[in-house]
Amino acid sequence: MSESPRVLAIHAHPDDVEFQCAGTLALLAQRGCRITIATMTPGDCGSAELDAEAIAAVRRDEARSAARLLGADYLCLEFRDLAIFADDDARRRVTEALRRVRPDLVLTAPPVDYLADHEATSALVRDACFAAPVPNYATRQWEPAPPLERIPYLYFVDPLEGADRDGRPVAPDFYVDITEVFATKRAMLACHASQRQWLLKHHGIDEYLNSMEAWSRRRGTEIGVGFAEAFRQYRGHAYPQDNRLLSLIGQDGRGGRTDLSG
Repeated sequence: MSESPRVLAIHAHPDDVEFQCAGTLALLAQRGCRITIATMTPGDCGSAELDAEAIAAVRRDEARSAARLLGADYLCLEFRDLAIFADDDARRRVTEALRRVRPDLVLTAPPVDYLADHEATSALVRDACFAAPVPNYATRQWEPAPPLERIPYLYFVDPLEGADRDGRPVAPDFYVDITEVFATKRAMLACHASQRQWLLKHHGIDEYLNSMEAWSRRRGTEIGVGFAEAFRQYRGHAYPQDNRLLSLIGQDGRGGRTDLSG
């Protein structure tokens, strides 16, 4: 029997994954995939009341609780908010994380988004996917994991509200119908209770869960389903070209179903 596919969803902060791709992760978990959710930071700037260490502890716990709803692992790389940079040390740290998780598929932040942490995360993960199979690329970490056997499949989630930093729409390559697992996505996001008040104070946004629901519904209407998440696949030189994600969940990327395959 072949080993279950491993999936790594890695974004900048706790709750980013839940907003943008938790429904897809729920479908992959149903199909037997082994899921790891990782954040670059513990969300240490995500409060106006608690200090950095206190809110970081709260948010790590919230992220673990959300991951448990899928039977997933949670990992924090322990960068700090607004201090993620695509430099040599960071690239080696992210590469080590990939080598430890050993994913077949990676879901990460979009290359262009409203926040520098998201964009730096995207660049680092893209480069780490390429570097992880290179034997001579030393991560300089304690007890380093061995190189991967191959470059994993790489997918970018939606930028916030499907737009770049100037508000121009970013067209997806494909969609995933998450209607059947939307309740799980909502429950995962609800685990991040600390963020409702923070977003209300800093962003002027209330209805934390409802804003996510509205965007998921809008993506759904674009393909004629109840709720959807949208993605782009990175197909740069040497990266896998076929769409393993869609194959695993048995969808065609436009709201239709296909035969499930591994």
